Amino acid sequence: MNLDAKIPSGPIADKWDNHRFDMKLVNPANKRKFKVLMVGSGLAGGSAASTLAELGYDVECFCFQDSPRRAHSIAAQGGINAAKNYQNDGDSVHRLFYDTVKGGDFRSREANVYRLAQVSANIIDQCVAQGVPFAREYGGQLANRSFGGAQVSRTFYARGQTGQQLLLGCYAGLNRQIAAGKVRMHPRTELLDIVIVDGTARGIVTRDLVTGKIQSWAGDTVVLATGGYSTVFYLSTNAMGCNVTATWRAHKRGAGFANPCFTQIHPTCIPVSGDHQSKLTLMSESLRNDGRVWVPKRADDDRQPGEIPDAERDYYLERKYPSFGNLAPRDIASRSAKEVCDEGRGVGPGKRGVYLDFRDSVERVGKQGVSERYGNLFDMYERITDENPYERPMRIYPAPHYTMGGLWVDYNLMSNVPGLHVIGEANFSDHGANRLGASALMQGLADGYFVLPYTIGHYFATYSPDKQPITTDHPEFKRAEAEVNARIERLLNVQGSKTVDSFHKRLGRIMWEGCGMGRNAQGLTAALEQIPALREEFWSGVRIPGSGSEFNIELEKAGRVADFLEFGELMCRDALARDESCGGHFREEHQTADGEAVRNDEEYCHASVWEHKGDDQEPVMHREALDFENVALATRSYK
Repeated sequence: MNLDAKIPSGPIADKWDNHRFDMKLVNPANKRKFKVLMVGSGLAGGSAASTLAELGYDVECFCFQDSPRRAHSIAAQGGINAAKNYQNDGDSVHRLFYDTVKGGDFRSREANVYRLAQVSANIIDQCVAQGVPFAREYGGQLANRSFGGAQVSRTFYARGQTGQQLLLGCYAGLNRQIAAGKVRMHPRTELLDIVIVDGTARGIVTRDLVTGKIQSWAGDTVVLATGGYSTVFYLSTNAMGCNVTATWRAHKRGAGFANPCFTQIHPTCIPVSGDHQSKLTLMSESLRNDGRVWVPKRADDDRQPGEIPDAERDYYLERKYPSFGNLAPRDIASRSAKEVCDEGRGVGPGKRGVYLDFRDSVERVGKQGVSERYGNLFDMYERITDENPYERPMRIYPAPHYTMGGLWVDYNLMSNVPGLHVIGEANFSDHGANRLGASALMQGLADGYFVLPYTIGHYFATYSPDKQPITTDHPEFKRAEAEVNARIERLLNVQGSKTVDSFHKRLGRIMWEGCGMGRNAQGLTAALEQIPALREEFWSGVRIPGSGSEFNIELEKAGRVADFLEFGELMCRDALARDESCGGHFREEHQTADGEAVRNDEEYCHASVWEHKGDDQEPVMHREALDFENVALATRSYK
């Protein structure tokens, strides 16, 4: 497997500017000759599709939702980072770069992260021009707030619905291109395979989720913008439809999967209330700007929160991390919450929660002031829990959220499979072992608006002359269609007695216990024994009613769970192979006396990139060494 990252030479501050000049261009009249197959229409996919169409490329855009407006980007609430330094508090491109590398526990690629910090400011200007209603100060300047892992205020926001507002701005641009005929939108359409012709990605195979029709699409490049895979845990903050299928099928066609074990547990979610739940609800990290996290000092203290005086409360994040306090990074805040709950000091049913208290903020700025910042989040919390967070502290607990792992890409956002580009959360490149809050929206829009439009042009300009236009009549398309149909028939013909959801729940329990917030060799080894057995049971015991030639939600879910049952094994294998603690990958064997992660830079300062060798063969791990020339490797400290 060739893992040439194609990182430009020269000083890091000049790499992207020099690279943009050095890349070859496509004549405007020639751009319409190239067809882009864009899979996904969230912030990464939607921004890329609209920008590429604006440049003149021919774009086919696919999403399994009924509208691009339903993409899961809508659920990102708290904000988007950018190095604007509006607060004049010491922020800069280099500081955003440094905070992101440090926040990822030194397991990301420096060059990609610096570029992300560079283009971040352009994102805000772009979105303001689209009419995104960012919050503003009294004088009209855009407002900022803080997020975890930073000591400056660089997060732009629209109350607690930033993702939704950014997506609407992106959707407006996408609709403009749809109306102009430059983008053809295919909603309710799911990718089921990638078509590789002569070693190059040239098309996809999809299923129409309404009619069940299997169809092939040919193009000059395939772009995956399909998000992350946290629903491998079943219970997560992600929408139930989020899945790993697109990236997993690409992996099985030769694309390297990098750092699959790097998953993020978000510290600010409404705790699980029972076995009836199918997903968890995220309370934005932005709430930690004004909310204080605490638990009772005594395990046997069952008083109501208002009855417990400050002297008998443990504001444990402020105690352990005085420099960052409640804005410690997500992985650290999550582990700290688990620690106090494991000590028996948790709150709420089963003592599996901690308090997020706004008493002091309400006293300082008033209920109206708090409402202006977080009103919709407070309303959502009250609808779900029937508790008023203005009067009683929220109860929160960590839950699976974002995934830092994804398909390996080079500096140009292309995988090791020529012609297969991967953007946003679907790739691995920017966040290392832990993503800082408000950086997901930043990466998605950076990739879509400001990086891929340059690099994809360079790919087309260097397109090999022997890559002639092809049609779906090519034998590789027919072969891929036949494999997709055979897989669907196999699922339908099992005719077992157990539901798809029952298998997904069992897999999620295995993954959470073995490869969740805390991991160890014993638990991972057990998971690697349990998952193949569960997979075998799935293929002999699942029951899918209906047929493949109709609207069939159970069939959709079955295909995704089948992929999770394969991917989950790779995720645990990767976690077992990385015998260190870093960021969200917390191996319990490697921690300090006070519970901090202990990295092993001598052996594991690399990206682990897995190559699929066949369904009955063990995958092979390759390594991309991570060189830190601009940020010195150091023990991460937020104290």
